[in-house]
Formats: sequence, C-alpha cells, structure tokens
Amino acid sequence: MKPPIPLEVEIKLALPPTGPAALSQHPLLASVPVSQHALANIYFDTPTNDLAKARIAVRLREIDGNVLHTVKTAGQGSGGLSQRQEWEWQAPGPQLDLTALAKLPPFQGELAQALPSLVPTLRTDFTRRCWQLTSGLSSIAATETDNHIELVLDQGEIISGSYRTPICEIELELKRGEPEALWTLALALAEQVPLRPSDSSKAARGNMLSAQHWPLPDAQTPAQWLHRATLALDAYHDSQQASFLAKAHQAINTLAEHPELDALARTYALALPSALDAQGQPQAAYGSAALALAYRLAY
Repeated sequence: MKPPIPLEVEIKLALPPTGPAALSQHPLLASVPVSQHALANIYFDTPTNDLAKARIAVRLREIDGNVLHTVKTAGQGSGGLSQRQEWEWQAPGPQLDLTALAKLPPFQGELAQALPSLVPTLRTDFTRRCWQLTSGLSSIAATETDNHIELVLDQGEIISGSYRTPICEIELELKRGEPEALWTLALALAEQVPLRPSDSSKAARGNMLSAQHWPLPDAQTPAQWLHRATLALDAYHDSQQASFLAKAHQAINTLAEHPELDALARTYALALPSALDAQGQPQAAYGSAALALAYRLAY
C-alpha cells in the first residue's frame, strides 16, 4: 500500500499595515508562547516557467542554519482556505536534491524532463512569528476534536528581478483535527484584527509579479465570484493597478446580486464593499463578513 499523500490545509489572511499590532494584542494569543525566525526562501523554475504553468512550487528554505526542501502543488479552495499536496524534508545542502525530486508524484510525468533545467527565479525573505494553538481552541471551536493549529505571522517581501512587493499575512495551518477549527479561529481573530482572505500563495504572487501579469478566472457561481474578488484584491495590492480594485468591487457587487445566494449569505456580501477603504484595505467588518460568507458557500 502506498503511503498517503501529505496534505497542507490552511487559511491565508492578508493584513493591512495596522494588522500585526492588532494581532499581537489579541486575547487568544496572550498566554501562548511565540517563536520568531528569519526565513530566506529561493524558488526554482525552468526558463520557460514550466512549474508555474503546472502550478507547482519548488523551494529551498534556510531557517536556523538548516535548509528545507519543499514541493507544493496548486491549492484547491477559496475564501482563504486551501488544501494542497506538500512534501518537505531537510536538504543536505543549499542545492536542489534532484534525485529526491524525481521520486515525487508531480515529477513522474512530463515534468520529469524539467528537473535538470531548474534555476532560481524569485526570493521571499521574511520574519515569521509563530504560535502553537491547542488547548485554547476549545473556547472557540464547537467541537470535541483534539485540534492543533499553527498560527504564523509573516512580514517581509517578495523579490523577483527588479520587482518587489510586501508580505504581511497570517497563515492558519491545521496540524491536527478538523478544518472547522480553522474557520472558527479565523472568525475569532477577525473580531479584533483587520484582515481579509487571500487566495494567492507567495510563489504564485512572485510568478505574477515577475511576469507583470495577474489573470483573473471567469466566474458563474457565488463561490467563483468570491474567489475572483479575492484574487483581484491580491492582484491590486501587488500590482498597484487601480483596475484590479475596480474588478474586485465589480465581482463583490455581482456576487451580492446572485440569485443563488440565500438571505444570510446576501447580507454578508452586501457588507463587503463599504468595509474596504479607498486603498482596498480591510476595515474591521470586512474579515468577519468575508469569512462567514466563504464558510457558508463552502458548506
């Protein structure tokens, strides 16, 4: 029997500049020890961007004197929640381990030919603060499951050639338990922290930054319109092109009028436009409404 493919289940939340300070004061974190690390990350692709086209990320990460090798596939989900295949192991040195890569499922087909051509394409350098949440979750999650969530706050930048864009985000990763706990924790944070769901990984943001091209998916269902709005906000903050902020508002307005929404979901959708400021940053009400809407559309 083959071993199960490892899955990463997480919610990604983008923060405005005021977000980190608000997060550090949240009562859920008051008695939880925090660790801090400087992370230097190099992403690899072929000169023709074969991995980006396949939505696969290959990364070397230096942390505390160790080098970690990571491979991730495309995330499935929206509203900030994603599930993706992930493989991670300690690398023997600061070079790609092509032998180990060749054994992984993403490189069993045509992409196997791409391995010898991999070169560095972008960097993400940031400081990570990390909290391990276990016992405190019982006060917010209506479940008896033994949950463990790793909450990280990343602050730094993505560097791709001459282009740079800031990183200021929370990731909630489910280490043990049920995804329900991720939603309840995210909603609890949103009560006091200005935030918004983000559907773009650091690697995807770097690839689009390098290409100076931010494609948006077509949408028909309410969940697809929410996903399009979220990606448009991600694109606006990395590109600083006002057209993407306009497209985000257009997607939100279309979502609010969608005939498939029930009354409660429509209430959440109608609250979104006024909860974004003129710079496309979330005010306090945005995160709560967007997360509640995403949860309702997903379940």
